[in-house]
Amino acid sequence: MTGSFDFVSTEDKPALIAFSTPEWTEVVTTALNELGYKVHTAATHSDFLVRFGQVQYQVILLEELFAANTREENLTLKAVQTMPVTQRRHATFFMVGNSFQTFAPMEAFQHSVHAVINSSELFLIKPLIEKAVADNTRFLQSFRDVQNRVYSSNARA
Repeated sequence: MTGSFDFVSTEDKPALIAFSTPEWTEVVTTALNELGYKVHTAATHSDFLVRFGQVQYQVILLEELFAANTREENLTLKAVQTMPVTQRRHATFFMVGNSFQTFAPMEAFQHSVHAVINSSELFLIKPLIEKAVADNTRFLQSFRDVQNRVYSSNARA
């Protein structure tokens, strides 16, 4: 983990990226900044897990081969895939790599993420992020409404 502390306020839209390819990191960081996200970058698998445990990130982008030579060696991906959904529900997860067909729902489901993006289509990253986040928000809206009602009724009791 880098030694710096970056305060995240309630008004911020935090995003976490875990990429090994510097060019992809730059493209994704620029796009997220333009979309108004406060971007944090994980340098290692353990850095990712520490950061993920400290902040409720709204968007997470993970490189298929982050700090690994094969997908099977990607410890961050394995950790995400085995996390209970309650730990992941607040975020929209993306996986970026060379072996995907962008927005292929079965590939995304297979890897326990919301969307997969082929790296050749990173020039479209902003609208792809916007679409997947909007879809995820719409999908979970009823759940979040009920959850908020339960929390508010418990607070009054």
